[in-house]
Amino acid sequence: MTSADFSTVLPEFLLAVYAMAALLVGVWFGKDKLAPTLLWTTSGVMLVLAALIGLGSGGAHTAFGGLFIDDAFARFSKITVLVTAALVLAMSADYMARRGLLRFEFPILVALAVVGMMVMVSAGDLMSLYMGLELQSLALYIIAALRRESEKSSEAGLKYFVLGALSSGILLYGASLTYGFAGTTQFSGIIETVQSGHLPMGLLFGMVFLIAGMAFKVSAVPFHMWTPDVYEGSPTPVTAFFSTAPKVAAMALFARMLFDGFGQVPTEWGQIIGLLAALSMVWGSVGALGQKNIKRLMAYSSITHMGFALLGLTAGTVEGVQAMLVYMAIYVVMNVGVFAFILSMERDGQPVTTLKSLNLYASQHPTKGLALMILMFSLAGVPPLLGFFAKYAVLAAAIQAGYIWLSLLAVVASAVAAFYYLRIIYFMYFGKEVEPLDQRMPMVQWGLLMASALITVFGVFNLFGIEGAAQAAAAALVN
Repeated sequence: MTSADFSTVLPEFLLAVYAMAALLVGVWFGKDKLAPTLLWTTSGVMLVLAALIGLGSGGAHTAFGGLFIDDAFARFSKITVLVTAALVLAMSADYMARRGLLRFEFPILVALAVVGMMVMVSAGDLMSLYMGLELQSLALYIIAALRRESEKSSEAGLKYFVLGALSSGILLYGASLTYGFAGTTQFSGIIETVQSGHLPMGLLFGMVFLIAGMAFKVSAVPFHMWTPDVYEGSPTPVTAFFSTAPKVAAMALFARMLFDGFGQVPTEWGQIIGLLAALSMVWGSVGALGQKNIKRLMAYSSITHMGFALLGLTAGTVEGVQAMLVYMAIYVVMNVGVFAFILSMERDGQPVTTLKSLNLYASQHPTKGLALMILMFSLAGVPPLLGFFAKYAVLAAAIQAGYIWLSLLAVVASAVAAFYYLRIIYFMYFGKEVEPLDQRMPMVQWGLLMASALITVFGVFNLFGIEGAAQAAAAALVN
């Protein structure tokens, strides 16, 4: 390893070293006594690393003979992942501590999962792709089952593990086919094989299996079956984490693999991604209509939104990738705010997740009710909130690329999805009177809820500079 290689992977190296050091400290000094300190320290370390990446040198760099790529696309994705993970950790501190779930392993496992995500978005080879993906997945399997005394949590961890292992096997099979026909595992070598725009049959099958394996990770239909049960069974902070940072990393890896490895044949994989997007948007919208648990509803919401993000990817253009990155950044802002609220849903000190428990909530807590209403309108894509502009960006990219039918389907799916977001607002303002929820809401959760709502409202003016950064990131990937 040269000094240039080391400097390229410095953020990943620092976070991995921190996680291992924190593990030793936690074991040595009495396990859970240091858990709150480790959680806040981990959150701070992630924010510092995000700043380090943002202030670092520009340009594109490769390390370890092309295994690892550091470019504007990777940096945008890493900053989004790091900031999101730090915020989720911060807002979960009170919830985990009050329920006896704040073990010192929790922030360490989150940190290791984030290391995997950072490797994923910088992968320049099928080997580094798989290594990052599995490092993330192994940590997520464990935290899904963190509540060991709960049958639902254990079931969530087991389902996630079994289906995650299946998806990894499918992805590995695709990687082996791709290697067999391309003669290399590096994306730069794979794309040379299809330089003429013709995709050999063996590589086509390899690409399809790779896409199927990745579709599991972003909860795209028909590979979504684990999502509702895992979201419901996992501890709520873990669900909040699942719905944000891993989705950003998986979507970025999806884009990296398709454009760096198969970028010469966008029409071939565009049809597959378009089908996944269509199925995800439709089924996510329809499947949520009958949900009575807000965590399961957010699972189907996630499926729908991943369909919209895939819509941008389907375009196969710089504008499409830019729209996808903007969409994911806005999506995590909205989700962080919504889950900050869900974490505070308690009655007599016990967590509740039923939708009907929100009946007349706004009359008891007008400020928090208003913030949640804004976020729900934004998730539904109601103008002039930020969620509308996210959907507009991916629709514009798809239409520009000629996917008119897919864009029309997306508009219909968005209209259907608006029903279950509006139903939450209806319960809060016009529902039947029920026993009220507790007023207690920790300052961090309240701050993130309000900040998300304000960003959703005022971000429409210039998107806080995200659009320019996403454009540079997309240009770095699609060249």
